[in-house]
Amino acid sequence: MGKNKLSKFADMETYSHVFQVPAHTLREGATFGMKGKWNEMFFKNNHPIVLELGCGKGEYTVGLGQLYPDKNFVGVDIKGARLWTGARESLEKGLKNVAFLRTNIEMIFHFFAENEVSEIWLTFPDPQMKKVTKRLTATNFMKSYQQFLKPEGIIHLKTDSNFMFTYTCEMIKKNHYPIVFSSDNLYASELHDPILGIKTYYEQQWLDRGITIKYIQFLLEKRNDFYEPDIEIEPDAYRSFGRSKRQQLD
Repeated sequence: MGKNKLSKFADMETYSHVFQVPAHTLREGATFGMKGKWNEMFFKNNHPIVLELGCGKGEYTVGLGQLYPDKNFVGVDIKGARLWTGARESLEKGLKNVAFLRTNIEMIFHFFAENEVSEIWLTFPDPQMKKVTKRLTATNFMKSYQQFLKPEGIIHLKTDSNFMFTYTCEMIKKNHYPIVFSSDNLYASELHDPILGIKTYYEQQWLDRGITIKYIQFLLEKRNDFYEPDIEIEPDAYRSFGRSKRQQLD
């Protein structure tokens, strides 16, 4: 492991707004002490809690925290070296409404109690074209999210992937979730919202390559039964190439 990564991990250990819990401790029966008490124990207010799952460097988490001081934001990712960037920036900006959690998204229900979260952002997740259960909008994740989302909590998906967008639209239709807004070309849509001003590093790369950004916002009404869409979706061609081929195309 490089010295730079070790230095970032050491920094993270000193950040009071970063929480790191090894997955094996949760599997062995340990509990997270702030579950159900994030506002009481950390944020010290009653503002709505919003998660960014798979937050990477935390650009969206930090950006949202600046835009909406009346909401609390928690960025979640397993990659500590990536989290460090957002954690450091939020610290430097003095954002008291931003925190970061290092864990596997599959374990997220261990950290938040029933009705504790108001919204979830999924920003440019891996479309996982070969494995349904790994997609962050698959029904197994919907079942997990509804354990801690408030009734009719909001889920936002922002993606460059037509495959991911199409799959998510079909999943929503199959399970009859209400759609608030949807566009297969966000920046050419009629949406007027401050969030359009937040563009991550990778999002700008897709835009520079002429790839449109897709966005859908829907309500996660609670369900007892979940249904996966039975549909063939054309894979994203630019994601089907190996890394060297994609670099040539760039």
